[in-house]
Amino acid sequence: MLILALFCRPISARCSDNSGPYKISLLTCGPGQEVYSLYGHTAIRVQSPETGDIVVNYGMFSFKQKNFILRFVFGLTDYQMGVMPFDVFMEEYREEGRWVEQQQLNLDSVECRRIIAALMKNYEPENRTYRYNYFYDNCTTRARDILINNLNGKVSFIDNHKDTSYREMIHSMNESHRWARFGNDLLLGVKADFKTNNEQQQFLPEHLMKDFDHAKIVSGNNERNLVSGKMQILSAQSDSGSESGWFTPMLCAIIFALCVLIIILVERTKHKTLWLFDLVWMLADGLAGLILFVMIFSQHPTVSVNLQILLLNPLSIFFGLKAVWKLRKGQVHWYLKAHAVCIVAFLFGAISQSYAEGMIVLALSLLVRELYLIKSHE
Repeated sequence: MLILALFCRPISARCSDNSGPYKISLLTCGPGQEVYSLYGHTAIRVQSPETGDIVVNYGMFSFKQKNFILRFVFGLTDYQMGVMPFDVFMEEYREEGRWVEQQQLNLDSVECRRIIAALMKNYEPENRTYRYNYFYDNCTTRARDILINNLNGKVSFIDNHKDTSYREMIHSMNESHRWARFGNDLLLGVKADFKTNNEQQQFLPEHLMKDFDHAKIVSGNNERNLVSGKMQILSAQSDSGSESGWFTPMLCAIIFALCVLIIILVERTKHKTLWLFDLVWMLADGLAGLILFVMIFSQHPTVSVNLQILLLNPLSIFFGLKAVWKLRKGQVHWYLKAHAVCIVAFLFGAISQSYAEGMIVLALSLLVRELYLIKSHE
């Protein structure tokens, strides 16, 4: 509590350029082992006589928050700004084996006071909580904005961004975590495949760090580097590893496809329908579809329009039992034909949306199954 009290004390007017008693730096942290830490982290380091050596962190949250999972699904997750001693912050990352790089900012006295005053204002109880959004308003964009919006001039970034989408960017960070990537891709919709500009790409900590490296502060005819010095203050002792191993989403999809082919061969040999298999996949399809249906109402902008709902269709949970009952009587329910049409539309939708790993294989498997059932029961 002492460090928080110190942080809220008035800041004196003395602040010398670069080497004075006040130093403000951007901290960029490497990825961790947990799903929520795969993409790294950003914080602000403040060094001053009044506050000591502290870290301002916009990534504070708790799984113990009431209805945390539901709030996260609907895009209603609240994060908080936190303040902690630098040593405590570093110890956490040292224990997790994650790297930390520091970029000391090239600030004058007025800019020092502005940023510290803005941080103090932001830390007031009524201001410290904000509505988190991973792509648009997260711990990295918050740190960036409070720094560049309180400078004596405008920050000019070199626009060397790649023509890439939000989905492709997070793929670069979770490539070895196939199931985490599968979960992300299952929930992300068409908007996640839109191309991003340089500013939008700064939601990732490492992208912001690289942009800060070459940024200039422009004021009239004068310009100076945004960063006066950079150093690695903690080396990585481990990497983010791989959580998937050999058991991947694609392997699961291939196994399901083989099961479909085997069941069709058995049915053709024994001249009977193994309807229990169809009941199971229809119910599973419907349950997964309900999750995607719920995401339509989420405040996450990139999940509302998701063509994967054509395959994982919530209607399957309502019409699956009736469809199977018809199959047992040697008849075809209209929903089997309707779902087959939806699958075809899903396959064409791959032109505009990247699907989760294995979804194309799953779609083709179900299409083959439904076409076989339609043909054999008509």
